[in-house]
Amino acid sequence: MALIQPTNPDFPYSLTISLPLPSNHLASCALRALEVDAELSPFVRRTFTLGTPVVEAPSEPQEKKQKQDPDECKTVLKITYMATTNRMLRVSVNGFMESLGVVLGVMAELDIDVLKAELEG
Repeated sequence: MALIQPTNPDFPYSLTISLPLPSNHLASCALRALEVDAELSPFVRRTFTLGTPVVEAPSEPQEKKQKQDPDECKTVLKITYMATTNRMLRVSVNGFMESLGVVLGVMAELDIDVLKAELEG
């Protein structure tokens, strides 16, 4: 998690959560599952994006990196919150963490990558 400098004077409190996941498929699934719940308060704004990890494994061959689809490299789910007060930011992030725990728990129980591999194989 990282606190970022406010860019909107109406929402001076902000927080960015970066959640690395094992694959683009899992990151995309988490994004779609979490973004359907809109923020209830007009005093909070939330955005979701998918990004690439900051540090890549140096052991991966360069040819493999070049052949890989750029979207497949996006395995980090980034959630940015902006709020009018630090209390509103805390309350919203706490609620989000509960939802995130449910989504990650379901992913772990269902083992989505294994199911996908079985269907393709």
